[in-house]
Amino acid sequence: MYCVILAKHSLREVRLSVAVGLLGVCAAYVPSTSLHVRSMRVNSVSLPSAFLGRMMAGKTISPDDPEYQEKSAKALKAMVGFANSYCKNTGTTYCSDPSIPAYVLKGLAEHKVTLGAPLCPCRHYEDKEAEAKDGYWNCPCVPMRERHECHCMLFLTEDNEFAGTAQSMTLEETIELTDAMGSIS
Repeated sequence: MYCVILAKHSLREVRLSVAVGLLGVCAAYVPSTSLHVRSMRVNSVSLPSAFLGRMMAGKTISPDDPEYQEKSAKALKAMVGFANSYCKNTGTTYCSDPSIPAYVLKGLAEHKVTLGAPLCPCRHYEDKEAEAKDGYWNCPCVPMRERHECHCMLFLTEDNEFAGTAQSMTLEETIELTDAMGSIS
């Protein structure tokens, strides 16, 4: 399990692995045993229909599109609102280092705009479009929904050594913490 491996590293290394993951190259950090097995997928996991409708609606665009900045800002606002609600509803918290959830939220928002779904930005995919369509790794991913296991360290249970106390983050904090980050697309 990815979180167990990360628990052996310092927060600085965790921040690096999340940043590297947002660039789509963190497969080296993830042992093959932590990759999902499609036969274990449960299609009947329910999510609030309002969330699914909001997150799956609309066309996808590329970073070269003139509307990209506007759509990215709107998606980031939606992801921050969703994540704050999800933390409260599941009793989870953000990482004690606020830059980690900020980077993950930005990656989720960018994937929402470019892929049409909030695909986990902390994994390497051979085909991002197919994975987004499949839905297994769309946030909240199946491991999070079923077992409260978030390898991105976005939603942490109280027994995780990196768990903070915050269950909310403002849009402004997220923007400030990720301002120097480029696009993941």
